Amino acid sequence: MVSRRAGLGSTHPGVTIVVSVPTILQINISRGGLPKRSITEADVTTLGITGDVQAHPQFHGGPSKALLIITSEGIDELIAQGYSLYYGAMGENLTTRGLDRRTLRTGQRYRAGSVIFELTTMRIPCDALDPYGPGIRKAVYDAQVKAGDPSSPRWALSGFYASVLVPGSIRPGDAIQFLEALA
Repeated sequence: MVSRRAGLGSTHPGVTIVVSVPTILQINISRGGLPKRSITEADVTTLGITGDVQAHPQFHGGPSKALLIITSEGIDELIAQGYSLYYGAMGENLTTRGLDRRTLRTGQRYRAGSVIFELTTMRIPCDALDPYGPGIRKAVYDAQVKAGDPSSPRWALSGFYASVLVPGSIRPGDAIQFLEALA
């Protein structure tokens, strides 16, 4: 969140204008499986974050699932429901702050740091999440989500996979800029 003071010539001197800028809150990797641990910066290739390994590459990873993105707000919702989670626990590579999960769609392109990525598909949760609480898979994914219905209250709680269009580097605190949505 960025806060700015209204400048000279403002019709409302002394008013603080708050502009919400989506950012990378945390970058996470593992040597395979869950949870992932946070790192201070990352090099991102078309296959994902350097040093990140998927335990089941037949289901995760590869060019169309190079990154898993989950909002911190979604994780906080699940924690409030009683699930024993923390950032990185669900296997996300990027924990974001300020992105509205309800507006995320396949085909959207974003820039973070020098990386450009495109959302490719919703993540289907597996039994690796079960240690975080009974019923967590149903709490993050339902028939509406499976059908592609963004009106589901569970929309994007399980995260979105993304392909990397332009490799580069990222750090926590980097702004996430919406570029375009492909139809």
